[in-house]
Amino acid sequence: YLLECMKQYDSCGGVIECVVKNLPAGLGEPVFDKLDANLAKSILSIGGVKAFEIGDGIHASDKKGSENNDSFRLKENKIVKATNHSGGTLGGISDGDDVILRAHFKPTPSIFQVQNTVDKSGNEIDLKIEGRHDPVIVPRAVVVVEAMTALTIVDLLLINMISRMDSILQFYKK
Repeated sequence: YLLECMKQYDSCGGVIECVVKNLPAGLGEPVFDKLDANLAKSILSIGGVKAFEIGDGIHASDKKGSENNDSFRLKENKIVKATNHSGGTLGGISDGDDVILRAHFKPTPSIFQVQNTVDKSGNEIDLKIEGRHDPVIVPRAVVVVEAMTALTIVDLLLINMISRMDSILQFYKK
């Protein structure tokens, strides 16, 4: 598909999925500092990202509650989720499951096809971009999505760590 786009001097968008493993339960808050809202804000601040999903994302809107609700089980004397439709968050707080998010990128706008535009005098003109341009930015953006996710998680871990006095004392003793 990408090779065909390149032959036609065009570009394409794509989706990056990021999974955060071994995140402790309890990060985030139920209203103003929701984990999923903070992740959405950081991921949507990346250039070219036009949509954000967590868990089943937009597909959750097609389901009934009985299909979308995550069910809980007891496994080795520990409460676990049998499913992860919520993408590792419940009520804006991490639930101990993998956090699964997706960043949707638009196609690269600088393409080699002639495009219509308007010059600063208001005249309609044709524009043809020259030089080297990537037909897709998704492969290069993987590390950016990972980094923004990590920064958001670390920020919430630090906030969580200092939310209890005994944690503050333990942290500063080291």
